[in-house]
Amino acid sequence: MSKVISWDQYFMGVAKLSAYRSKDPNTQVGACIVTPEHKIVGVGYNGLPWGCEDDEFPWANREGDMYDTKYPYVVHAELNAILNSIQKLVGCRIYVSLFPCHECVKAIIQSGIKEIVYEDDKYSDTPSDKAAKRMLDAAGVKYTKMNRFDIDIK
Repeated sequence: MSKVISWDQYFMGVAKLSAYRSKDPNTQVGACIVTPEHKIVGVGYNGLPWGCEDDEFPWANREGDMYDTKYPYVVHAELNAILNSIQKLVGCRIYVSLFPCHECVKAIIQSGIKEIVYEDDKYSDTPSDKAAKRMLDAAGVKYTKMNRFDIDIK
């Protein structure tokens, strides 16, 4: 009998595979938006906006004057997946390799996504994380941590 992965593993696998498109040398993040019928309607990774050349922006800089860091330029995976979506997202789930920041949570809530499934929570208990979870709780958006997994295809 062949090995069959779960829907959660499949969609998280798509999110994690998408993360490999990111040129961020520190944190590669991917996202995958799915309808209740298990159809993928949006995929994204953290990267620069269209038309912004990677070699012209400070990818590696994480400290110093904000203008000289990557932070004001990078579009997060969740927002890219929302912007890349091919339909309205009301009632959808988003699979993301890293728990969303408070800015992405605003876009998730506004888009109508009803559940976040995430794998990594490395920024847990930071002010951004606390604000994000406060908004999600208030808006009734469910968030579920998924155990880390590796797919062994043989």
